[in-house]
Amino acid sequence: MNDREAIVALAAQMKDQGIRRLLVLSGESDWVYQQARLLRQPLAGEGLWVSPQPEQEPCCRPAALKTLLGREFLHAFFDAREGFDVAAFAALAGTLKAGSWLVLLTPTLSRWPQQADADSVRWSDSADPIATPHFVHHFCTTLENDADALVWQQDRPLAVPEFVSRPHWNSASGEPLAEQAEILAELAAMPEGVAVVTAERGRGKSALAGMHLRAIQGTAIVTAPAKAATDVLSAFAGSRFRFMAPDALLASAEQADWLIIDEAAAIPGPLLEKLVGRFPRTLLTTTVQGYEGTGRGFMLKFCARFPHLHAFTLQQPVRWAAGCPLERVVSQALQFDDRLPSLTLTGQRRFQTVEQSAWQTQPELPAAMYRLLCAAHYRTSPLDLRRMMDAPGQHFLSVHEGDTLSGALWLVEEGGLSPELSEAVWAGFRRPRGNLVAQSLAAHGSSPQAAVLRSLRVSRIAIHPDVQRHGTGQAMLAEAVRHTQGCDYLSVSFGFTDELWRFWQRCGFRLLRLGTHREASSGCYNAMAIYPLTPAGEALAVREAQRLERDSVWLNAWRDVTWPTTAPVASILTEDDWLELAVFAYAHRPLMAALGSLNRLLMQQELPLPALRGGLQQLPEAELCSRLKISGRKALLAQQRLDAAIGLEALDSERSHRLAEYVKNLQFF
Repeated sequence: MNDREAIVALAAQMKDQGIRRLLVLSGESDWVYQQARLLRQPLAGEGLWVSPQPEQEPCCRPAALKTLLGREFLHAFFDAREGFDVAAFAALAGTLKAGSWLVLLTPTLSRWPQQADADSVRWSDSADPIATPHFVHHFCTTLENDADALVWQQDRPLAVPEFVSRPHWNSASGEPLAEQAEILAELAAMPEGVAVVTAERGRGKSALAGMHLRAIQGTAIVTAPAKAATDVLSAFAGSRFRFMAPDALLASAEQADWLIIDEAAAIPGPLLEKLVGRFPRTLLTTTVQGYEGTGRGFMLKFCARFPHLHAFTLQQPVRWAAGCPLERVVSQALQFDDRLPSLTLTGQRRFQTVEQSAWQTQPELPAAMYRLLCAAHYRTSPLDLRRMMDAPGQHFLSVHEGDTLSGALWLVEEGGLSPELSEAVWAGFRRPRGNLVAQSLAAHGSSPQAAVLRSLRVSRIAIHPDVQRHGTGQAMLAEAVRHTQGCDYLSVSFGFTDELWRFWQRCGFRLLRLGTHREASSGCYNAMAIYPLTPAGEALAVREAQRLERDSVWLNAWRDVTWPTTAPVASILTEDDWLELAVFAYAHRPLMAALGSLNRLLMQQELPLPALRGGLQQLPEAELCSRLKISGRKALLAQQRLDAAIGLEALDSERSHRLAEYVKNLQFF
């Protein structure tokens, strides 16, 4: 029996045992590809091929894999030779039936840590792909420590071990298992309210939702991030299945006795909250360990707002046997176990700086920090793990109660752009990757040099649930301030709530920017604040805080909440106003970033300037375009820029021409 025949024979044994396994093909690109193609032929089943490159059907690109969720496949091939999209890899593992091989194509293991990963441009904020040595080391260590993972390397013969014998597995009959039956009985008797079912993949939560839908004595609507993900739910619900996309459902006047939301954690929180509020009874299902976020954090963050929540958990696998080797190796490789140990305040608080090298020298500590981040932020995903391990400019601080981790702080280097590039960002000509707050302060603030200063942005902060509201977060930030060197300020970007802003205020941060539209991901206005560390950072904080105060009277008109301001309405155009108006009129600065200056310009003008006046008066875009006989948002913005230029020219022709020339030259550096 040759190597491929042995692998095919194992598949039949795995089906009998109800398990799946990982097979890694490692070597030169052509060799790996050839072995995978030769193996694909004798393996019965669909043999789904996932790769950036087209292949014989069935195949798809990693980014398109989410459209196949809810379906099941027998065997799959995942091409990671040039880049490893681990979120797609994890999602693919969840689609495989018992008896499946997940075949992973990788570079030569010894050279993989030094090879640039094409997928890294999505999460590293780097212009070019980077090597990912810490993740590759972690992944290979996971393979070495897993007796059920099979690794076939080009430069050595395949050694198929004698795997531990497992009992025969009986697949589910389609009738409710004991766990499912208990939950179905409670759902049937549930009064009005919200229920949530969490489970790891393959536990039958979608099947349970379909069984419940089939038994409902009344009407029901199903929604999910994608209809394709509801195939299993639909199969169990039969003719009772009725689907509407989340946004379409919210925009409609549809009513029903039950709303069933499958994979609820993948729907933006604000949209989810509005959906839940529309129906008397809602059933949410979500995955505890996932590629888009974690259900445990979802329970802590989203579901905690419902005081009488009915919470259920499914433990027993349905689609494969307990202890499935593929499930175990994927979970360990991608750190899906986000369970936290209990913690008691000891009064012995200890801080420790943690760098990325700890993943190889002291892996238990950064792994514990990642678990805590998953529990605190339910949108934490494997991309965050990749970023945490290998993206440049990442720094971490941990705090411990005795020997137990109680908090984690994640800081990201920002700023340090050249003066010329920062000016191009300020004018809207450039927007290089990364530097979230530093670039935003340049692109939306009054200082062309804002991104020249060096800073550390608070990317995430997480506190163990058992010790929250005991000052741990403030203590971590104070420790970061004490030990930060070579930076002008700390920064943070967050969804504005009164509670969060009070926390950042107590930590000494000053608000410099508050958005004018609610973010889809949080349902909040985006806020940015900084903690100055140097005189230059202090000067930036003073300048931008004064600008926010001066413009708040205009900005408040665009929000459904009012930011308190005592500043009188200013009509005089300052030097900063002239510069800001010039980069709006002659470059690409957004209208909302120049809102205060534009309003002050109109106060100085009697010219009609209809496109600009109508826009600042918040006339509907379609109505304004119709009045002006122009078509579309881009044409409207172009006319508004022209109106601003006309207004500046009328005030001071020589000055406006000089500024126009200055601004247009900013794109050449």
